[in-house]
Amino acid sequence: MQIIRTIVQIGILTIYYYLGVIIVNITGIFIPASIIGLILLWLSLYFKLIKIQYIQDGATFFLAFLTLFFIPSTVGVVDHPELLSKAGFYLILAVIISTLLTITVTGKWSQWIEKKETAVKDGEQ
Repeated sequence: MQIIRTIVQIGILTIYYYLGVIIVNITGIFIPASIIGLILLWLSLYFKLIKIQYIQDGATFFLAFLTLFFIPSTVGVVDHPELLSKAGFYLILAVIISTLLTITVTGKWSQWIEKKETAVKDGEQ
C-alpha cells in the first residue's frame, strides 16, 4: 500500500511540473517550468488546496535520491577540464560560497519557522 501511495504522490508532484510546462508554453516567460510548478505547489499548500500528507511520501522519495541529480554536472566538469582553469577556480569558489550561503539561510529560516510553530502549539495547549 505504501508503494502505491508513493507512486500516486509522485504523480501529483509530476502534475504540478507539467502545469508549469503548460504555463511556460502558453505565456513564453523565461522562468523554468519546474520553478513555476514549484510555486504552484507552494501556493496550493499555502492556501490549503492540498494537504501535505498528499505529497509527503513522494517528496521524501525524491529527496532520498536528490544527490543523483548532481551526477550529470559532475561528469560535465570531468569532460571539460578547461573549467578547472583560473576561471574554473572562480566558478567553483562561487558555487561553494553560494552553497554555504544557501545552507545558512535555509537553516536559519527553518529554525525561525520551527520556533513559530512551537509557539503556536504552546499557545493552543
